[in-house]
Amino acid sequence: QVQLVESGGGLVQAGGSLRLSCAASKSIFSIKAMGWYRQAPGKQRELVADITSGGSSNYADSVKGRFTISRDSAKNTVYLQMNSLKPEDTAVYYCKIRAGLTLNVDYWGQGTQVTVSS
Repeated sequence: QVQLVESGGGLVQAGGSLRLSCAASKSIFSIKAMGWYRQAPGKQRELVADITSGGSSNYADSVKGRFTISRDSAKNTVYLQMNSLKPEDTAVYYCKIRAGLTLNVDYWGQGTQVTVSS
């Protein structure tokens, strides 16, 4: 059973930075994409950023220019560098890895809390 282990969340003041990491407990083959999602209280989970196996990245409009997604394919690890944090970035952040040849298999992390104080 593959597990995704997230780290790097915490409490930070507005304008500060955090770096989230998500590592798979064992090798995952045929990865298609790795990404970060977040869910604030009372809101639906939303995509923050993702990156394909080919290296193409995609960002939510609300984080463009502030967040950067990167990966270490050899380590099955994905990162999210978050700069210029705002109180509205407060949420539980989840990583997801999508893999599979013919059928998609999604692996999710347990979530890490990010709280930005004003």
